[in-house]
Amino acid sequence: MRKDIFTLIKKLEALIINQNDIQRFIKAIKDNSEYDFSNYAPKSFYRRVEKLLEDYETDIYDLIDKIYEGDAKFIQQIINHLTVNTTELFRDPKVWHAIRYRIFPKLKDKEKINIWHPGCSSGQEVYSMLILLNEAGLIDRTNVYGSDINTDMLEKAQRGEYSYRLNIEYFQNFDEVVRKNPHDYEDYKNVPYTKYFDLDPLNDIIRVKPFLKEKATFIKHDLVSLKNPFNKPFDLIVCRNVLIYFNRTLQNQVIHFFYDNLEYPGFLVLGYHESILGPESYNFHKHGYYYAKKLN
Repeated sequence: MRKDIFTLIKKLEALIINQNDIQRFIKAIKDNSEYDFSNYAPKSFYRRVEKLLEDYETDIYDLIDKIYEGDAKFIQQIINHLTVNTTELFRDPKVWHAIRYRIFPKLKDKEKINIWHPGCSSGQEVYSMLILLNEAGLIDRTNVYGSDINTDMLEKAQRGEYSYRLNIEYFQNFDEVVRKNPHDYEDYKNVPYTKYFDLDPLNDIIRVKPFLKEKATFIKHDLVSLKNPFNKPFDLIVCRNVLIYFNRTLQNQVIHFFYDNLEYPGFLVLGYHESILGPESYNFHKHGYYYAKKLN
C-alpha cells in the first residue's frame, strides 16, 4: 500500500510544472520544428501541456529531452495533442444565417468566390459552408479551403466521415440553417439530410457525399506563420474559436494578416466570444456576427 501511495505521489509531482518549464518546452518545440507557441495565451496553453504530460505519463523534462531527439513524427504527435479540436455542423446557427442572408448576397455577382477556413479542425465547418453554397446556387463558382495545424484532424476532414452517435444531434443546426428562413417562417425547405450525407447508424458513420468532398481543399498550415498558403486573396475568411488561444499581440497580428488577404468587399467571421479590439478594429465595419473590410 505504501509503495502504491509513493508511486502515485511521484506521478503527481511529475505533472507539476511552472512557467519556466513552459518556456523551456516552447523553446524545445521551436528549436526542433517549424512551430512557435511563444504567443499563445498562457493559461490555456499551460492546461494543454498539463493534459499532455498526463496522457503521455511523463514529466516535462523527459518530454523536452525526447523533443530534442528531433523525431519529426513524434513532434507532430505532440502538436496534434496540444491543439483543441471542438467543432460541429452549422455551429451557432445565427452566424450561418448572417453568412447566408447578409454575406452571400454581397458576393453573388462575383465571377469567382474564394473562402478560407483557417483552423478548420475535422472539417464540419467547411462542409457546412459547401452545403450552404449549394443551397444558394453558388457552389460551382466558389473555392473553399480548410487548413489546420493538426494532421490527424486534416485526415479526418479529408475522409469526410464522422461518428453518427456523436454528430446526429447537430442536425438540429442543419434544420435551423438549411431548412428554415429566420426572416420568413413560411419559407421552409424540406431538404433531406441524405442530399448531403450517407447515414449509417448501425456502423456509427455519417459520410459526406462525394460531390462535397471534391469541392473542399484541405492543407496543413500554421496560422502563426502569418503566410497565405494559397497565394490568393479571399472574399470570406471564417476563423472561429482560434484567436482565443492566442495572446493579444498575436491576435492583432493575425487580424491584420486577414485584412491584408481579404478582397474588397471582403468579410471576416470570428467565434462567438472573439472580437477585434484596438487599432485593428479601425480596419473593419462590424455588422452583428461578421466584419466587413474597410478601404483605408
